Amino acid sequence: MTLGWHIIAEFEQCSRSSIDNIEYVEKHLNESAKIAGATIVKSVFHKFAPQGVSGVVVIEESHFAIHTWPEHNYAAVDMFTCSEYMDYDKALVYLKEKFGCKVFKHQVIKRGENVVNQPSEV
Repeated sequence: MTLGWHIIAEFEQCSRSSIDNIEYVEKHLNESAKIAGATIVKSVFHKFAPQGVSGVVVIEESHFAIHTWPEHNYAAVDMFTCSEYMDYDKALVYLKEKFGCKVFKHQVIKRGENVVNQPSEV
């Protein structure tokens, strides 16, 4: 048993113009959360000068976050969920396509695995 899953994804050789466009990044990170089956609470995004975008989509199940480095054609995405029903694989495939990503890798980390079966102190 675990409290949640933390997905760390790296999108390399992305379309520079797509990952440097705040409206585009926000739209597609929100859409990826919907595709995964998450319930969106709110999203906040920021455009850096001269380039780059950071943002977070807060979901009832936790969050999706992104930071882009257009000068390196790279985007880092973190997803955290406490839902065993959220399909993060669908979200990752969607983002890979929307960012024009040629090289993609990710890892999944189980969070809180050792605390679930321990008695809590009161």
